[in-house]
Amino acid sequence: MNNFQLIVNEVKRAVNGKDRAIVTSLLAILANGNILIEDIPGVGKTTMAVAFSKALGLKYNRVQFTPDTLPSDITGFAVYNKDSGKITFNKGAIFCNLFLADELNRTSSRTQAALLEAMEEQQVTVEGHSYPLERPFSVIATQNPAGASGTQLLPDSQTDRFMVRISMGYPDNDSECKMLLNRSHSNPLDDVNCVVTKEQLVEMQNSVKEVFVKREIAEYIVSLASATRNSNLILRGASPRATLSLTDMAKSAAYAAGKDYVTPQDIQNVFLPTLGHRIILSSESVSRHLSSEQVLKHILSKVRAPRI
Repeated sequence: MNNFQLIVNEVKRAVNGKDRAIVTSLLAILANGNILIEDIPGVGKTTMAVAFSKALGLKYNRVQFTPDTLPSDITGFAVYNKDSGKITFNKGAIFCNLFLADELNRTSSRTQAALLEAMEEQQVTVEGHSYPLERPFSVIATQNPAGASGTQLLPDSQTDRFMVRISMGYPDNDSECKMLLNRSHSNPLDDVNCVVTKEQLVEMQNSVKEVFVKREIAEYIVSLASATRNSNLILRGASPRATLSLTDMAKSAAYAAGKDYVTPQDIQNVFLPTLGHRIILSSESVSRHLSSEQVLKHILSKVRAPRI
């Protein structure tokens, strides 16, 4: 059993019936990406994040975002130390390996923006000084559904920085019964063990970067992105950043399958969670009651995949 499956199995000790969400999240972590979970409260988002931190041996911090959360709560702040006569930097919650931004769309735009530099460049800048974040580093952010009390949708420029968007959803009856029985005597998170060290995770991430992408595969990825930009069902298609994310996720999927090269199937497996939050549907799609997932599946069926 490879390390990828070991991690998945360990997280499943605490999260029942959400295999697809677990696998997609781990693929994003291996691709050095950030994860957006859009769902209602109480379906296991925080539990999954904590389970990943324990299985991967990562330092984990969580911030519950509220309207009065400040940027300095996230990044940290500089203060004058009268004893030393120097300005010292007090690190914020972002200085960890796995950061859970809970209910990110409840806080102000200014506080949300404090995450952008960390997500994109893995560093924060305070008072003109840049402080690098320790590798590995990923953000798992949760967003309440549109229309929930006290929330607003995240700006498009911010959601585009998340490599994938997933939804946990309600568990099926069997999984929910198993959860009740597992929690009747103890917390399943206590049973999650570290199966991969931070150093091993970084090695896995480096291996993902080395996965080979053939010219025909790159052309297929670009053709899929181009199709989203030229479809009458989509008002705004995938950005070049989305193309890069799709490539990285496909490489991660290939690595998880034990390959050192990307195939069209790898791309198709990660296409929906990688691009679903990056497109804006046209009025025609809205009038026909089409979802982003349905539109993207239509594009997958229309764009011809290369024979590898």
